[in-house]
Amino acid sequence: MTDITVNTPQFIPDRRSPAQERAHQQRAVLIVVLATYMMIILDTSIVITGLPDIRDGLGFSPTGLSWVQNAYTLSFGGFMLLGARAGDILGRRRVYLAGLVLFMLASLVIGLASNPATLLIARAVQGAGAAVLAPTTLSLLTIHFAEGDARNRAFAQYAAAAGIGSSLGLVLGGIFAGWISWRVGFLVNVPVGLALFMAAARLLAREPGSGGRLDISGAVISTLGMAGLVYGIVRSATEGWGDPVTLGAITAGVVLITVFLISQSRRTSPRLPLRLFCNCERVGAYLARMMFLGAMVSFFFFSTQLMQGELRLTPVQAGFGFLPMTVLTFLASLALPRLVRAFGNGAVLVAAFCVMTIGLVWLARAGLGGDYLRVVAAPMLLIGIGNGLGLGPLTGAAMRGVTPEDSGAASGLVNVAHQLGGTLGLAALITVFAAAMKGNSTPAAALAQGITAGLHGSAVLAGLGLLLSLTLILPSERQGETS
Repeated sequence: MTDITVNTPQFIPDRRSPAQERAHQQRAVLIVVLATYMMIILDTSIVITGLPDIRDGLGFSPTGLSWVQNAYTLSFGGFMLLGARAGDILGRRRVYLAGLVLFMLASLVIGLASNPATLLIARAVQGAGAAVLAPTTLSLLTIHFAEGDARNRAFAQYAAAAGIGSSLGLVLGGIFAGWISWRVGFLVNVPVGLALFMAAARLLAREPGSGGRLDISGAVISTLGMAGLVYGIVRSATEGWGDPVTLGAITAGVVLITVFLISQSRRTSPRLPLRLFCNCERVGAYLARMMFLGAMVSFFFFSTQLMQGELRLTPVQAGFGFLPMTVLTFLASLALPRLVRAFGNGAVLVAAFCVMTIGLVWLARAGLGGDYLRVVAAPMLLIGIGNGLGLGPLTGAAMRGVTPEDSGAASGLVNVAHQLGGTLGLAALITVFAAAMKGNSTPAAALAQGITAGLHGSAVLAGLGLLLSLTLILPSERQGETS
C-alpha cells in the first residue's frame, strides 16, 4: 500500500521587520501624543465662548474673568519645566499617566464648581496636570522621530493639533454654553481621559527614567514669581500702577524669577539649562512664540466678547462664528509641511506673522460697527492662516540642534513660552482694555472701546513676533544652511 503524504499549509505568524515595527510604534505614539495634546488645547479654548456665562453665573468681575484663563495658563507654564524634568527622572510613561489622572480629577471639580474660588483653584490644579502632560508628549516625539523630514512631519501634526484644537474648542464651547452648559466642556474630559489612560498604558513602553532629584522648590519659586508678576499687571488695570499692592506683587515677582535663574545657573543638573539660550534662533523662537500666544489668547478673549457683547450673537452663534478661522487653520496646517520644504521654516513663519497682524488690525475695526461677515469673518480668514502656519515653524526652530539629554528641558521650555506668552500677553492687554473702558458714558460704549483697544494690542504683539522672526530666526536659519 502506497503512503500518500498530504502537505498541509503551514501558517507562519506575520512578523514585522524592525523597520516596520519602528514605524508601527511611531504611529501608536503619535496617536496618543496628538490625542492628549488636543485635549489639553481644547481645554484652553473651550472655556472662551463660555466666559460670559461663567461671569454671570459665578459672579466674576470684567477684569477678574481673565483669571479663568490665567489660573490655568500660569500654573501650566510655571510647572512645565518640573513636568519635563519629572519625565526624564521618573520615566515618561509613569509621569504621563500621573499627569492624566490629575488633569481628569481637576476637570471634574471645575465642572461641578459652585463659586469662583473653587473654579480658579481647580483650574490651577488642572494647569499643573497639563504641565506634566505637555512636555512629556513633545519629548516623546523628539525621541521617537529622528531629526529631519520625519520629525518635521510629526511637529507639523503636533502644531496642527494645537491650531485645530484651539479653534474646535471655541465652537464646542459655544455649543455647550448655548445648548447645555459651559460645565460640559470640562466634564467631558473624564471619559476622554479614561480612554487615553487605557490606550497609553497599553501602547507606551515602560522605561526606568534616568534618576535624580526633582527641583520642586525651583518650580514653586518660579511659579510664584510669575503669579506675582501677572497679578500685579492685572491689578493695575483697576487700582493703577501706583497702588502699593500692585508694585509689591510685581517687585516680588521679579525678585523670585531672578532668584530662580541664579539658582539654575549654579546647579550641576539644572531644571532649566541656561545653555539652551546660547542659540539666537532658539531664543528668537521662544520670544516669538510668546508674542504669538499673547496675540492669539487675547484675540480669543476679546473676540468672543465682541461677538456676544457687540454683535449680540448667542454663545452657539459665537462658537460657530469662529468657523472661518477654524477652517483656514485646518487647511493651512495641512499645507504646512509642503510649504516648509519649499520655502524654509523661517520664511513660512514670517508669512504667518504677516497675515496674522493684518487680520488682527482689520478685526479691531469691528468695534466701530458693521456686519459679521465683513468685519469679523473676513479678517478671521487671515488670522486662521497665520494660526495654522505659525506654531510648526516655531516648534522646529526651538528644537533644532537640541541634544538628546536636553530634549526634555527644551520641550518644557517650548511649552513654558507657549503658556506664559498667553498669560502675560492677556494680562498686559487687560490693562489696555480696562484703561480704554474708562470715561465712556454707557457700559456698552465702554465695552466696545475696550475690545477695540485690546484687539489693537493683539496686533501689536503679532507685529513684534514678525520683527523677532525677521531679525533672529530667519537669518540664523539661512546662516545654518550656508555653513
